[in-house]
Amino acid sequence: MTTLSGYSRRKMTKPDTYSREDAGQPASLHPAYASTVLRSPRQPLVRIPQTITETTGPRDWDRLMGGAMADLTTQHAAMPQGQRIIVSGRVLDEQGRPVPYTVVEIWQANAAGRYIHAKDQWDAPLDPNFTGAGRVITDGEGRYRFVSVRPGAYPWGNHYNAWRPAHIHLSLLGPAFAMRLVTQMYFPDDPLIEIDPIANAVPMPQRNEWSRGSISPPLNPTGRWAICSTLCCADHLRRRWSRADGR
Repeated sequence: MTTLSGYSRRKMTKPDTYSREDAGQPASLHPAYASTVLRSPRQPLVRIPQTITETTGPRDWDRLMGGAMADLTTQHAAMPQGQRIIVSGRVLDEQGRPVPYTVVEIWQANAAGRYIHAKDQWDAPLDPNFTGAGRVITDGEGRYRFVSVRPGAYPWGNHYNAWRPAHIHLSLLGPAFAMRLVTQMYFPDDPLIEIDPIANAVPMPQRNEWSRGSISPPLNPTGRWAICSTLCCADHLRRRWSRADGR
């Protein structure tokens, strides 16, 4: 039986509810990011009253989605090319509390900066040993961990000679499907961040506080080489998830 957020693996509480947007929320229209000119709303947004359908969701993710795909470097016959990394962190809500047993998904380009996707046709090589997709379920303290390779930069059509910095996409479901957050993680030493229209859509000072992973001491129990990059998703998710009772 599929259970509901707030009623599974923890004491019964009131359902979660949405947080209000704050100063760190990127504007829907950011002209430097060209596609927002066409797709951003032209009319004021309409807030829809929340019901239990919007604020709760399934909890038995193992049964619904299958086993974890935490190691992106062991999904094929051989190891992928590139610098192996460990991406780990915690998912927290607006009050700084762990979000346990929720789904975190990632997808990324390979070490040469190319996705396995029919529409990615630039001339960087594909890696037959790297798909670039993974998912895990957070533990009771909201922790997650992936093993992957550092993605490469790649060109895109936003403006002349535009390049995206190395990044990893993250999808976090939180306590309900309707609260899904899709975001990106960047690497702190990447000079392309400063000229990237997507990264720069986030206003300062939040831009420097939210989205960059940090290099951590070795956290590698597998015995294999890897650089550890830690991303705590608290600052992303505190702007999205809070509880109706305010606790």
